[in-house]
Amino acid sequence: MTAGMVRTDDYHVDVAVIGGGLAGVCAAIAAARQGADVALVQNRPVLGGNSSSEVRVWVCGATAHGVHHFARETGIMGELFVENQFTNPEGNPYYWDLVLLEAVRAEPRIQLFLNTDVTDVEASGPDDARRIHAVTGWQSGSERRVRVSAGAFVDATGDGLVGYLAGAWYRLGREAREVYGESWAPEVEDGATLGSTILFYSTDAGRPVKFVPPSFAVDIMKTAIPELRPISVEAKGCRYWWIEWGGELDVVADNERIRDELQGVVYGIWDYIKNSGRFDADSLTLEWIGSVPGKREYRRFEGGYTLTQHDVLDQTVFDDRVAFGGWSIDLHPPGGVYATEKGSRHWHPDGNYHIPLRCLYSANVTNMWMGGRNISASHVAFGSVRVMATCGLTGEAAGLGAAVALAEGVSPAELATQRFDVMRRALIRSDASVLGLVHEDPADLALQASVDVSSTWDRVEETGAVSGSYPLTNHLGILVPVAPAIDGVQVQVDASRDTELVAELWRTGAPHVYLPKQQVAVERVGVPQGKGGWVRLPLAWRPKTECNAVIVLRANPDVTVCLQDEPIPGVATIGHKPLPDGEAMPEIWRYWRQALEHHVPRLRLDAPTAAYAPRRAVGGYARPYAGPQMWVSAPFAEDPEPWLQLTWHAPADVGEVTIVFDDDVQEDLVNLHRHRTPFEVLPTLVRDYRVEVVPEGADEWQVVAEVTGNRVRHRRHELSRRVTRLRVVVSATNGVQSARIVSVRAWATAGQQ
Repeated sequence: MTAGMVRTDDYHVDVAVIGGGLAGVCAAIAAARQGADVALVQNRPVLGGNSSSEVRVWVCGATAHGVHHFARETGIMGELFVENQFTNPEGNPYYWDLVLLEAVRAEPRIQLFLNTDVTDVEASGPDDARRIHAVTGWQSGSERRVRVSAGAFVDATGDGLVGYLAGAWYRLGREAREVYGESWAPEVEDGATLGSTILFYSTDAGRPVKFVPPSFAVDIMKTAIPELRPISVEAKGCRYWWIEWGGELDVVADNERIRDELQGVVYGIWDYIKNSGRFDADSLTLEWIGSVPGKREYRRFEGGYTLTQHDVLDQTVFDDRVAFGGWSIDLHPPGGVYATEKGSRHWHPDGNYHIPLRCLYSANVTNMWMGGRNISASHVAFGSVRVMATCGLTGEAAGLGAAVALAEGVSPAELATQRFDVMRRALIRSDASVLGLVHEDPADLALQASVDVSSTWDRVEETGAVSGSYPLTNHLGILVPVAPAIDGVQVQVDASRDTELVAELWRTGAPHVYLPKQQVAVERVGVPQGKGGWVRLPLAWRPKTECNAVIVLRANPDVTVCLQDEPIPGVATIGHKPLPDGEAMPEIWRYWRQALEHHVPRLRLDAPTAAYAPRRAVGGYARPYAGPQMWVSAPFAEDPEPWLQLTWHAPADVGEVTIVFDDDVQEDLVNLHRHRTPFEVLPTLVRDYRVEVVPEGADEWQVVAEVTGNRVRHRRHELSRRVTRLRVVVSATNGVQSARIVSVRAWATAGQQ
């Protein structure tokens, strides 16, 4: 008998992405779409990391569960949200696994290695200029080693294993307050981190089911858990996010101990629910309990820049911004479930904040990028950027950056500081999720064309019928686009008696902020008793530049505002909540939050608007920024087949046309459905359309692409035609009464996004 040999298989790619959570998935897809050959190496049997069926954490992001307006992620993360909404309307964790797997398998340039745990990293060079050559992992089940060499590596492992083995500089624990001047940092640095979590699901068996707790179940009656944490028979999954522990330990070195303790806590909570006599739980049984701790925090690498509390709260505008966040600074006590403090504390920024490219590459490993929770951020800022939709955005930017830097032959630092114009164009072409990014890429032939349309909706006003009401028991803010002016506002209301309505007009603080910042005008108007009456508010304002405004209707218990369920582009609502008594930190209190879902007030702006003009769909911005930033046609009742047309003075060689449709980024989507969205396809999306061209030397329109049943935001059509005119003709949407197009682009070459 001879000794066995372990096989080692070698692969060489352009970009190696290690870690298959959302950051890694988005990084791999982004790099592949940029033309790079990619290896995606994941140590688990499924993709998704903490969002997968193995851990089952909600994918939260910049919307902050409805705190921020027009904030849902687009780009690859947005694609995943929208696809999950259609294929997985029930929020099944296993179907979410499929959404991710299908997205990766759809990219022919990606080689996927599941169940492959990287154990070795080949790197060399001095401490301040190291370089990774290859990584090697053990693929369980196959009994083989997988060695991957590459030109660039993305560490999306969460814990930062690749960078650690390569000698990348990193931070661990909480910096002292003096390091970055952060008020939420401790006065003295320590090694504490956020802990890990194990979740559980229960189901009703329809008959009595007993539960015999295991010997290691924690007796939670001997702890403060029943008094300090919300336990209920209705809650399951991520509603128990507070089952957290290990922040005072090393969450990697002590992973097994942390898992055992967390499972003991889960069984102890379930024993309390089933056997304490305090709950109606006779027929409930455990359906699933996690076996993999969902980690929140470990290594954070040092990059070209470190994001801090100030950048999150002040919304610092970076020239090299490549992603955005919006989750609160959300920090948990190191003691986790056994702590006597609240399970978390939150400090919300006024709106979404920016993340620069310099946070996404190592300061000392010259070909290493980071995506996800290990990017360059202080512990306090990490409290916001750590949520998974934001991790997906940083992963996409890292993967895109890695591919672009390789193609251009530049280092990550050079791309961020000297050649960012190239990165900016790649972000635009790929429809990445960035705020305030102006599309000025000369490669887009649409920028050289004149734009015509069949019609334009030139007013901000109600559509359809009354579908609900909002009692003015608290102040109500109505967000509206101002392009170029407000000259009177009408609101439809019910009044229980003759009364007076106080209305205010406020400017917002920044183009992507939707809170009242500075009062512009105030008016008092009489409101007669009656139902469905229109009240004119003589508010007027002509700002120097187009922007958003907030119309505040002051609380009046005798008035109810009429609502409709069809969204009006750029219009949304915020409700006012007064400061709670005894709030110890009033500076963190957010007075305004979203007030309505799937409804907007029925209102009319008297002045015509240019907020939906045809020019919005060529160049400009690809998501709301100082307005909705899209072309909107007249209603189908007035224009049954609206179209947008590009005309060139000289024939143009168009290799590809791409169209970005309105996927209503106001709608807050969550993978496992913390809340339910009532439709599987976003009603604002164009459903049926065709692309037509007039070729050089011809006079008649020719159909080059026809699509029915569209349910995605970003569509690409290869043409390879020399044309004088091109138009997109819309014949139906998925619900709204007008065609909405965010962008039409005509590229000379097809292929890379």
